[in-house]
Amino acid sequence: MAEFKTIDDFDFKGKTVLVRVDFNSPVDPETKKVLDDTRIRAHGETTIKELSAKGAKVVILAHQGRPGEPDFIPLKQHAEILEKIIGKPVKYVDDIFGEKAKNAIRNLKDGEVLVLDNVRGFPGERKKKTAEEHSKSELVRNLAPLADIFVNDAFSAAHRAHASIVGFTWVLPSAAGRIMERELKALRRVLENPEKPCVFTLGGAKADDSLKISTYVLNNKIADYILTGGIIGHLFLAAKGFDLGKPNMSLLEKQGVLGLIPGIKELMEAYPGKIKVPVDLAIEVDGERREISTDDLPTEHPIFDIGSRTIKEYKEIINAAKTIVVSGPMGVYEREEFMKGTKEVLEAIASSDAFSLVGGGHTVAATEEFGLSDKMGYISTAGGALIAFLMGEELPGVKALEEAAKRFGS
Repeated sequence: MAEFKTIDDFDFKGKTVLVRVDFNSPVDPETKKVLDDTRIRAHGETTIKELSAKGAKVVILAHQGRPGEPDFIPLKQHAEILEKIIGKPVKYVDDIFGEKAKNAIRNLKDGEVLVLDNVRGFPGERKKKTAEEHSKSELVRNLAPLADIFVNDAFSAAHRAHASIVGFTWVLPSAAGRIMERELKALRRVLENPEKPCVFTLGGAKADDSLKISTYVLNNKIADYILTGGIIGHLFLAAKGFDLGKPNMSLLEKQGVLGLIPGIKELMEAYPGKIKVPVDLAIEVDGERREISTDDLPTEHPIFDIGSRTIKEYKEIINAAKTIVVSGPMGVYEREEFMKGTKEVLEAIASSDAFSLVGGGHTVAATEEFGLSDKMGYISTAGGALIAFLMGEELPGVKALEEAAKRFGS
């Protein structure tokens, strides 16, 4: 396993530290107000607070939204929110790497925190380049000479080879921040040497990555069972030859995932009994929950949850597991009539002795709603990076840290 350096490997007293975090948050399109501080809080309470306490001059690089989209806003609000979280003044400058930003960095005192403006305001930020190529960008050439160390704490953006993610690692000693370190430790625990049996629970409203994840975790002998629900459950049932009925098949067609069916069939044949699909389902009839067996398909009613027999079967597998990864709810848990599958599966995971990793926005939201967050092994704040990792893909941000550890030595 390739290694990267962490905060523990450096003395930060009096050092200027560039810290890449992920402050990307939901924003009200009308008022432009930040609606949720989860990610800002995660970085603030750990890496940022620790670096400041160790006497570092902390310079924060972060993004918010994409240019041209309603949530592409400056980071002034984020700086104000961070100030409340860490309980000390946070400076902000509406500049990324111009003279205003450089002067603000030069004037920092030990322990002070400065937030630079939205790094995606730099047109070269999102270009796909190597770490060496990005190291020659205006962003890196202007900021790196003012810094002693680069810390990447943005695991949730580590699947992107962007300038602020990989460019500084080429020219500065680099470390993983606490969030990056925790995410990687938790993910490696479930993907590189999971305690067996290992169960993957895949659900949610999007099914496009389900075949890649399933193939990777089965081919690499990571997962012993995959439990499917939500739209992923729909897709895998269709792959088993079930006609789900017009409203449900149309949903799969609209998502453009019907082309995955031949690959799913092949995978199911290669690993008989390893991929579990629902044996009964909850449909909506006149606004109410009604459960039907899969033998009663097709149905003209929308499928909104897994049924009671499926829940019982899934809970038995979960209760015997030693490692569990859960990504995506089992149904439309936001509606009381259809929260049963998601709630009972998450409760079973929370009460099991297994190490559990919870990932994905809706899964995390459901876990919080049911008051189960503190009973899970690890809750990931990442989205796309988590999915990429579960599919076995190399993350440019992580690779850059590993290469920096070799390049800069001890």
